[in-house]
Amino acid sequence: MSSPRLRPVDLRPIDLAREHGLSTQAVRNYEDAGILPPARRSATGYRAYAPAHAEALRAFLALVPGFGHAAATEILRAVNDDRIEHALEVIDAGHAQLRQDRLTLTAVEHALRDLAAPEPATGGTFVGPLARRLGVRPATLRKWERAGLLRPRRDRTTGYRVYAAADIRDAQLAHQLRRGGYPLDRIALLLDQVRTAGGVEPLEATLADWRTRLTRRGTAMLAGAGQLHAYLSIRQPDGPASP
Repeated sequence: MSSPRLRPVDLRPIDLAREHGLSTQAVRNYEDAGILPPARRSATGYRAYAPAHAEALRAFLALVPGFGHAAATEILRAVNDDRIEHALEVIDAGHAQLRQDRLTLTAVEHALRDLAAPEPATGGTFVGPLARRLGVRPATLRKWERAGLLRPRRDRTTGYRVYAAADIRDAQLAHQLRRGGYPLDRIALLLDQVRTAGGVEPLEATLADWRTRLTRRGTAMLAGAGQLHAYLSIRQPDGPASP
C-alpha cells in the first residue's frame, strides 16, 4: 500500500509520539478521548496532525503532574470545545486544593510543634482532668473516642477511661487540629500515622516529604500552565491553528 499524501507541515502519530516516548496508539487514544482535537484525515483515512496537535499533547502531559490525569483531560477537552472559562475553573480548583493542602500541612506542623512535653510514665489520668487540661468538655473527649481519635483503656475495677501518656499526646494533637478546623476523619488518619510511626518524631520526615511533594506539585502546575498558554496562543476558536 502506498503512503498517504501529506502536506509538508503535516505530522504523523509517530512524530507526536516519539517526542514523549509514547506509542502511536497512545496518541490515537488521546485524540479519541478529546485531549487532542480531531486530526485531519487523508483520502485513505490516515491521521494528519498539525503543529497545534503537538502543542496540545505537550500541554496535556505537562498538566498531568500538577493537576492529575482526570483534571488535565477535563482542561484539554474544555479548550478543544472552546469552553475556555471551564478550563480555567478546573485550573482554579486545582490551585485552591493545593492551597488547602498547604494550610492543612501547616496546621499539622504547628500542632506537632505545640504539643506539650511527654508525660512521665504514670498510671494515667481520667477524662475529667484531661478535659480541664485541654479546656474542653468531657463529652468532647468521648466524641473523639467514638470517631477513633482516642483509644483510652478502661480501668478494670471502675470501668473509667484511663488516658496514658500516648493518649494525652493524641488528645493534645487532636485539640490543636480541631482548633484549626481540621475534620475529625482526617485527624483520625493522622493519629493512626503517629501511632504507626511510634510517636511524632518519626512523623517529621513524613511531613517534610509532604511539603516537598506540595512544592513539586506547585511548580508542575506552573509548567503545565505555561504549556497550556502556548497551546492557546496558536489555537484558533474554530479548531487547531492552520499551519
